[in-house]
Amino acid sequence: MEIILLEKVDNVGGIGDRVRVKSGYARNYLIPQGKATLATEANIAKFEARRAELEAKAAAELGAAQARAKKLEGIVLKIVMQAGAEGKLFGSVGTVDIAEAVGKLGVDIERSEVRLPTGPLRVVGEHQIELHLHTDVNVGLTVVVEAAEPANA
Repeated sequence: MEIILLEKVDNVGGIGDRVRVKSGYARNYLIPQGKATLATEANIAKFEARRAELEAKAAAELGAAQARAKKLEGIVLKIVMQAGAEGKLFGSVGTVDIAEAVGKLGVDIERSEVRLPTGPLRVVGEHQIELHLHTDVNVGLTVVVEAAEPANA
């Protein structure tokens, strides 16, 4: 299925690109999310009329993501969890926990922007994760998971 991209999509293309994708991907994700439209003559003309507006919107989103990235550079995030004697956590630290901890620092991120390359954090220690704020903006973040002091110690 041939579509016109209305915004940059990872591994597909940039604004205004006419690309061929699988029809299910277009019908179920790209078109309902407003990321693309069918490549018909009427839609091509409509896109060309709106091109400047869409490019300005994309530039504003990129600028906002870069500003959030600057706030997050060099931050070491500390999360305290209950852990056993060997350093294994009772539970795990996931995307929700990291998004909430970053939110407490004054930078709002969505849990979908948190990338955990090895899955949830299950041991005490220092972990490197990545925040995917925009298709062109990724920020590395250090998360230090510490064991909570036992209540009866």
